[in-house]
This record gives sequence, structure tokens and C-alpha cells, in this order.
Amino acid sequence: MNNWQELTITINREAEEMVSNLLIETGSQGVAISDTADYLDKEDHFGEIVPEVAQSDRIAVTAYYPDTVAIDVVKAELETGLKQLAEFGVDAGDIQIFSQELAEEDWADNWKKYYEPTRITHDLTIVPSWTDYEAGAGENIIKLDPGMAFGTGTHPTTKMSLFALSQVLRGGETVIDVGTGSGVLSIASSLLGAKEIFAYDLDDVAVRVAQENIELNHNMDNIHVAAGDLLKGVDHEADVIVANILADILIHLTEDAYRLVKDEGYLIMSGIISEKWDMVRLAAESAGFFLETHMIQGEWNCCVFKKTDDRSGVIGG
Repeated sequence: MNNWQELTITINREAEEMVSNLLIETGSQGVAISDTADYLDKEDHFGEIVPEVAQSDRIAVTAYYPDTVAIDVVKAELETGLKQLAEFGVDAGDIQIFSQELAEEDWADNWKKYYEPTRITHDLTIVPSWTDYEAGAGENIIKLDPGMAFGTGTHPTTKMSLFALSQVLRGGETVIDVGTGSGVLSIASSLLGAKEIFAYDLDDVAVRVAQENIELNHNMDNIHVAAGDLLKGVDHEADVIVANILADILIHLTEDAYRLVKDEGYLIMSGIISEKWDMVRLAAESAGFFLETHMIQGEWNCCVFKKTDDRSGVIGG
């Protein structure tokens, strides 16, 4: 194999996750996201040089296919899938699709240039699996292979989820990771001291990817990955439930989350576009949770809800 095929779709930001999954389902060997919101509200905590970037509500999702794949067939499948986005309440906007061939050496450069070790919190750094990186004192390393399709965990929704986990985990907790994707939140939970983690995803590809990423990291036997539809059929309680998925899906797990979260436990939800924040908050509060923390980066929202009768430590309490 000497060539790869690159296919780029430009869409509205809120369609990112569903379009990425659609590209994987059509045979992509990996996706890369180009989003101007990644440069919003970033402070130079770790010596990063953050360029000034003109902001846009549009993003580009780039996928890579072997040259043995019939790209015209892929485009036809994509067009069918993209037309169905509206059924899920997702406005993809003016969808544009571009494709080109790449020599194999170009594939390697184009693929890996997007990914470098990234310090997410004081305690956590995400490192591509092929990179040699020496951790500093007190620094925990999460190794991921972005070639496995679900990105490097540096998207704002994932970053805020990781920050939220670092705030609520103290050691010894049981965590449920809903829609695990790459497995990054489960791996982080283990590094942050969780005793046992249950990771679920509806997508069989995600289950495999998460397991492979978990195996890249040491001492992760406390993470259990399985196929699952949100929290349906789950009966073990948890101190923390975390879900970084679409807002339209999050609203369907809040009641089950309240059933499973222990008293004084937490529900962390991320992946919430600004215009759907009120909808998610209402669903969580209707289930019985109280909002403790609300984080915003660009158009994205992340929230920490608490199951408690003591409202003194929650927003509005």
C-alpha cells in the first residue's frame, strides 16, 4: 500500500461527534479535528504558546482511508448518514466534503503532526503512544493511540471532563464512564485513585478501542469495558458517573444516573453545546441532582451535579 485517501467534512461544531463516528463506521483509519474553539480562553499554564485564531462556528473533520477503499462509495454512504443528522436534532449546517490522495509518507506526517504531549491538568498529561516522554514529579501519563479513531483527548469537552474528575476523585471510588470512546476518562479515573471503573459504549468499535488504549497504560486491571446502551441494565452503584457525549443523549441518562449514584456522589456531564445547556440542566435537576460546578470553554459546557440533601455547597444553595 503506497497511498492513502484523505476526506475532509466541514460542518457546524455541534455535529462533530456524530460525524466523527460516521467516518469511523465507513472505514476510516483515524480522524483529526480542526476547531478554532480549541484556542479560546486558554491560559499559558504550562508554557504553551497560544496563537490568535479567528473564531468560527464551523469545524473540519478529516478522515483517512486506505487506497483499497472505494472513496466514491464512502461518500455516498456519508451523504446518506449526514442527511439523518437532523433526526437527532443536530444542525450540521452547510455540509461540504473534500477528498484527495496522499502518499504514505504524507499520511504519516499529516496524521501525527496534530498530536503532541499535552498537559491537561496539574496531574494529567496525554501522550501519543509513539512519543517518548518523561513524566515530571507528580505527573500522571495517559497514553493514547489517536490512530484508533477517537482523538487524543484534548478536545475542550474532554479537557473539562478530566478537570472535573480531578476535582471530585479522592481515592477508592467506583466510577462509571458512559460512552467511553477512547477510554481516556476511565484511564484518568484510575490514575486519580478510583478503585474500580466500569466503561460502557454502544459502539463495538469504541469498546475495542478503549480496551486497546487501556492496555497501553500500566496497572489498569481495575477498568472493565463492555458494550452498553447508556446506563440501561446497569445495577451497580457508583460514587461518580461521567458522560462526555451529545446533549440530546445526556438527557436520557439522568434518571438512571440518579438511581445509581450513591448519596453525596457526583454526575459529570460534558459535550454540551451552549444552546442546549438549559435542557441538560433541567433534566439533571428534574432527576434530583443539584448543580455544583459549571465550566465553559468556547461553545462547550461541562457540569458537575451532586446527589445530596445538603444544598450549602451547590450553586443556588
